[in-house]
Amino acid sequence: MMSPELGHFALALAFCFSLIQAISGLWGGQKNNALLLYFTPSMAIGQAIALAYALGCLIYAAITDDFSVLNIATNSAHNKPLFYKVTGVWGNHEGSILLWCFILALCGWCVALFGKNLPLLLRARVIAILGAVSSGFLLFSITTSNPFARLWPAPMNGQGMNPLLQDPGLAIHPPILYAGYVGFSIPFAFAIATLIEGKTDAAWGRWVRPWAVGAWVFMTGGIALGSWWSYYVLGWGGYWFWDPVENASLLPWLTGTALVHSAIVVEKREALKIWTILLAIITFSLSLSGTFLVRSGILNSVHSFANDPSRGVFILALLGFYCGGALALFAWRAPTLTAGGIFKPLSREGSLVANNVLLCCITTIVLTGTMYPPFMALLFDQSISVGKPFFDSTAIPFSGPLFLIMGIAPFLTWKSASLKKTLKKTTIALVISLCGMVFIFIKTWSPLYSFLCGCALWTIMASFFLLISKLRVSSSSLLQIGHRLKTQPRSVWAVCFAHAGAGIVALGIAGMAMAERKIVDVPLGTSVSLHGYHWILSDVQTQKRENFEEIIATILVTSPDNSIVTVLHPSKRLFSLNHQMTTNVAIHTNLWADLYAVLGDIHTLNNTTSYVLRLHYNFLAPWIWIGAAMMALGGVFSLSDRKLRIGLPQKNTKPLATQPLGDHYGH
Repeated sequence: MMSPELGHFALALAFCFSLIQAISGLWGGQKNNALLLYFTPSMAIGQAIALAYALGCLIYAAITDDFSVLNIATNSAHNKPLFYKVTGVWGNHEGSILLWCFILALCGWCVALFGKNLPLLLRARVIAILGAVSSGFLLFSITTSNPFARLWPAPMNGQGMNPLLQDPGLAIHPPILYAGYVGFSIPFAFAIATLIEGKTDAAWGRWVRPWAVGAWVFMTGGIALGSWWSYYVLGWGGYWFWDPVENASLLPWLTGTALVHSAIVVEKREALKIWTILLAIITFSLSLSGTFLVRSGILNSVHSFANDPSRGVFILALLGFYCGGALALFAWRAPTLTAGGIFKPLSREGSLVANNVLLCCITTIVLTGTMYPPFMALLFDQSISVGKPFFDSTAIPFSGPLFLIMGIAPFLTWKSASLKKTLKKTTIALVISLCGMVFIFIKTWSPLYSFLCGCALWTIMASFFLLISKLRVSSSSLLQIGHRLKTQPRSVWAVCFAHAGAGIVALGIAGMAMAERKIVDVPLGTSVSLHGYHWILSDVQTQKRENFEEIIATILVTSPDNSIVTVLHPSKRLFSLNHQMTTNVAIHTNLWADLYAVLGDIHTLNNTTSYVLRLHYNFLAPWIWIGAAMMALGGVFSLSDRKLRIGLPQKNTKPLATQPLGDHYGH
């Protein structure tokens, strides 16, 4: 049986589990009580099961059209397709908070399940900290954002879901993005646990890195899906608006990228330990801040949920407790941690430090531009906006040096590197990149644009030649190359795919800056020329669907020799329940560009009907999402690397009485 009351009870039960989870792990660690330490993971599993049941109850209420539940009445309807009834559960504030709590509980379950080789004390403390975070947000859900609140009398039908959200891409976007946001809670928990213990070493970096990489992969996928939704659903022709919510997801991704790389230095050289702990705290703090500030109404965005002052106060208290408390603990305990190894600036470590510095500079710029308007409104009652020109002119110039470092870093050795040997390995990649930069400069006459494109091309070429050097192509037979291809460590594939993917994304962004656009108001049969193509509006029809009426245009796209390239069908949909109009973009894509058409307003004058068309030739647009997929795949390769799977200490099989609970590394 799955009723709203049982779902609400499961939510309260999960809160109890989270409290016990936090107290048992922290108290057991403080008192060296092995019984409590072994008991803590079971509470994490219990919390995850309770929240899975609660989420299932809400989904069941949506499927069965239980409009006595306020959440369902305001976000669903009888004629809503089943798929969107299910995914619409997290398309609102209350449901999204429940999903957030469920994924956070899954993180605790994952540590309990996959962290069995961790030292007992460290594992219990990490799970306890995750429980402490869960308890705060479960309390937030129960007291201010109850997804099971009743509505009486129940209406005969619901208000329906925002039509813009009725899209398959956006349906899976929140769970993936939340998995990234919440996934960074695990490195955060490891950081707090090691600060409590007062010691860290290379093993800590090895334990943290897979969790950080996993969260980073989900964040990358979530951001890519969000930008794709903006591109093909909103119909404005772009993919990134520097909207506050977009920036809120970008911020933890930037510091998370720095965290992934600095954890490598901790693992390999036992350096940057204190900095990596701080990055873990900052990354999760940004995840919390970005996700919940939007829900408090402090940041205004087209993505925002309904505002509630009581929620804002609660959120501010949670942020102060978790983020402020973590930073205070860091300030107190970080000086007790030992410093790491020494290295020269020209080394693998040095390049990763430079990588971190540049990423943090970009983070600071984006954070400043995002938070400046609300602070000005709050302190001086001034309404200002910070948009694309600011971010493009301040953040993007840092990307050039970042791509230069990304290309050369994998060729550098640890501790100290030879510039002469490194340049010898990268000469061909450097020459190709310089030639490409000169070619782009001749085409655009833009020094900055051509420099940034050259840097991105350098990263791609360097990644390719890194793989070539590992396979020793010039001095090996095809059989030997094939064998090395099979036995190559996954970490090499991870670097090549992730770095090359970043370069491809950068080139896609640069190509979109050269997109050609045209807005026309034309009657049927009119031909419009754009980028050498003829766009002919040949037909417009109206069709009745299940829960909306659709006006569909037919645009015939032909090449200069009049051969048909594609037929595009942009449309407008009028939803019957809430009388909202949405735009559906038509896209023909290939490797080099997107042919992109949007149907706008319809005018009738003197018995002649004309149609507004927005036509785009988006150069290299597909590269943005191809590159993002390659970056995520690089993260997957990193997770599957055998060094991350076999490098953990073996499970301690000593009798319980002989286990040194006071030292979480078992030294």
